Amino acid sequence: MSNRQIRELLAKLQEEIKNTELDEDTRALVRDLDSDIHGLLEKQGEDADTVLEKARELETNFATDHPTIERFLREVIDVLVRMGI
Repeated sequence: MSNRQIRELLAKLQEEIKNTELDEDTRALVRDLDSDIHGLLEKQGEDADTVLEKARELETNFATDHPTIERFLREVIDVLVRMGI
């Protein structure tokens, strides 16, 4: 999967976040994760293991109350792993 495709997934995730009622702290966590992933894609020295751990924690947090967001996060994680990040 290319960087373009992961960026498209991230855009879909952001769109879903916009349409979901979430507290500001959670929105900030998702924005930070988005920024970290873009840093990974541009090789700006982000620690891949740390970014994946953040993504997995957020995925777990969304699993019960926001399954659509959880699904997008799962896809992002899977793509990053397949890309070798």
